[in-house]
Amino acid sequence: MTKIDRTPDKTDFEHVTDWVFDLDNTLYPHHVNLFAQIDKNMTAYVAALLKMEREEARKLQKQYYLDHGTTLQGLMIHHGIDPNDFLEKAHAIDYTALTPQPELGEAIKALPGRKFIFTNGSVKHAEMTAEALGILEHFDDIFDIVAADYVPKPAQATYDKFAALKRVETTKAAMFEDLPRNLTVPKALGMQTVLLVPRNLEETVVEWWEKTSGDEDHIDFVTDDLAAFLGKITG
Repeated sequence: MTKIDRTPDKTDFEHVTDWVFDLDNTLYPHHVNLFAQIDKNMTAYVAALLKMEREEARKLQKQYYLDHGTTLQGLMIHHGIDPNDFLEKAHAIDYTALTPQPELGEAIKALPGRKFIFTNGSVKHAEMTAEALGILEHFDDIFDIVAADYVPKPAQATYDKFAALKRVETTKAAMFEDLPRNLTVPKALGMQTVLLVPRNLEETVVEWWEKTSGDEDHIDFVTDDLAAFLGKITG
């Protein structure tokens, strides 16, 4: 990767007044694999809803994800499901895989300005996750899939709604994400963009849409250690 070794300088972020963080695989490392539990629950939901075998349900689940940005959006469009019921069941997981990250908490706390969680999940899931990490108190607000009218990132309208609702001046904001496609719109809006990748990337099995060559113009920085990256900005 061409940018993972580039050390961020304070001057790269001195204009930033709003710090926007994705949740899953961003505020905690990919190897924790918390999302695997959610993924399993979503597959079970699809299987029960449509009376499918697990493998068939998983294939459809992934197709909806690719076509619509989230499995939820696909299920709402094609099957008219209750989104609140889906979110409740999808996020019925064990959060004990997460442990407090005081270094990350201090790094987020030290950032000048407001801090947001911007997730395709629910507020409850974001709160439970951030609480388990010991970092919830350092965030000013959470923008979730419900606030986005169930239209997920990377839709332009969702970023626009977030910016308008939270009064974020995008040219003075930074966005941290683990999916390259979710940084395209933020970059176009003038945000400084940071991609979080798994540690030991070449040895980590990730879905093809999570991979990146590191050369994308819409990605300013790539890092596999969020706390260390933020520490270089504020230290």
